[in-house]
Amino acid sequence: MTYEQGSSDIFRRLRAGEPLRRDDPEYERFGEVVARTIRLCVEMNAAATDVNEVRKRLSEIIGTEVDPSTTVFPPFHTNFGRFISLGKNIFINHACSFLDIGGITIGDDVQIGPRVNLTSENHPTDPADRKTLLLGAIVIKRNAWIGAGATILPGVTVGENAIVAAGAVVSRDVPPNTVVAGIPAKIVKTL
Repeated sequence: MTYEQGSSDIFRRLRAGEPLRRDDPEYERFGEVVARTIRLCVEMNAAATDVNEVRKRLSEIIGTEVDPSTTVFPPFHTNFGRFISLGKNIFINHACSFLDIGGITIGDDVQIGPRVNLTSENHPTDPADRKTLLLGAIVIKRNAWIGAGATILPGVTVGENAIVAAGAVVSRDVPPNTVVAGIPAKIVKTL
């Protein structure tokens, strides 16, 4: 199965941020993309021996060419892939996980430390509806730096030049030119 952006109503609805339920009539098409992405990630992480090969294989996963100025160190994990948008001159360190069904956009000159989790998906608190996916896009703006082991949750925008300290859990927008740290992350410094 080949995924083409906008080719199915389910993908347009996901792009718009609508919740995803397992009883959706098009859920199987979504599941096919996830299965393909998981397979391609396993292959990339097992077989890529240099950054050029990783870039080539990641381009296949996300469905658009990754700029030659961007470097990604494996292992790299994503569950969907097709809603990741990468700018230029980005560095993504080892063992990062991008859950991108809600959308992840990374601007130019961003640095992402090892073991960073970008999670654009959540679940309702109601136990009867817990298997539904709630989506919220993550946007990381130009020249931001995400420290090792940080987690960024759905719907968060990290402003230009901002720094997310190592280990922080970010549940709210990070203003430009600030440093946030802690759980939950709070502004600790203005740049």
